[in-house]
Amino acid sequence: MSSQHRHIPPLEVRERAACMCDHGDACSSFAPGHALHLIQSRLASATPSDWTDAIVESADAASGTIVVRDLTTAEAIALWNSAGAAHVLTPGTPVAVHGRYHVLAVGRERFNVAR
Repeated sequence: MSSQHRHIPPLEVRERAACMCDHGDACSSFAPGHALHLIQSRLASATPSDWTDAIVESADAASGTIVVRDLTTAEAIALWNSAGAAHVLTPGTPVAVHGRYHVLAVGRERFNVAR
């Protein structure tokens, strides 16, 4: 005689996946504003006409918020990065922003930013 099979329901996921930078570690996500993906960096380098020169107006390291001023249009651009871009920036620093691939260039360093 065989017994009936008990149906085991799938476990419900109760928490959203979080990037490791939320816990003080290095970014584990390539979402906008997190770690810069190699392909994203290469695509930004391959399209030089999409870079915009700007000057840093403010950088808040605690929140990761950066405000830059476009040198061509004088427009203020608010950016966010959790990978430490605000830690290396001071007001007056010249930077470049890639509009299509969301990359912030600070000298030779590149950061993935969210607008």
